[in-house]
Amino acid sequence: MNLKPQDVLFLLKLLALDKEPWSFNKLAVELGMSPSEVHAAAKRTLAARLAVKEGDNIWPNIRNLEEFLLHGVQYVFVPERGGINRGIPTAYAAAPMDAWFVADEEPPPVWPDPKGDVRGESFSPLYKSAPKAAQNDPKLYQLLALVDAIRGGRARERDMAAKELKKRFAHYG
Repeated sequence: MNLKPQDVLFLLKLLALDKEPWSFNKLAVELGMSPSEVHAAAKRTLAARLAVKEGDNIWPNIRNLEEFLLHGVQYVFVPERGGINRGIPTAYAAAPMDAWFVADEEPPPVWPDPKGDVRGESFSPLYKSAPKAAQNDPKLYQLLALVDAIRGGRARERDMAAKELKKRFAHYG
């Protein structure tokens, strides 16, 4: 069993929902995945102990997910960087981290998207449907941006993102 990037997207969506009821079909629509992909992600995250099953509900295993995101995701899902593109800001260029970092001459990291309103360095999203899912869910967008800061940020960016993720984990549920 190998984790896939969509598994992390699935878990971040559950985190954003904050224990609200959900269904595989609803999550599939919101994440831009098929219901079978969401179901497979749930099975893999349960097997990896990044999620727990309570009755009919599946929730993130906060302690294990925190450890994985803070210490493992940057080695498993390394972002690809590319040229200058129009896109959606991520990592330190997106909320909440954009309030802490002053723009410099370097182009900001962006998920390539022709409808994006920022020109910056191409930064591959965690999963292909993540940008669209993020546009429809501000909480998910912030979580993805924080994870991107850990995946591909400099030391200070990773530290700030880790602190912010820890706060969100502490307030889950």
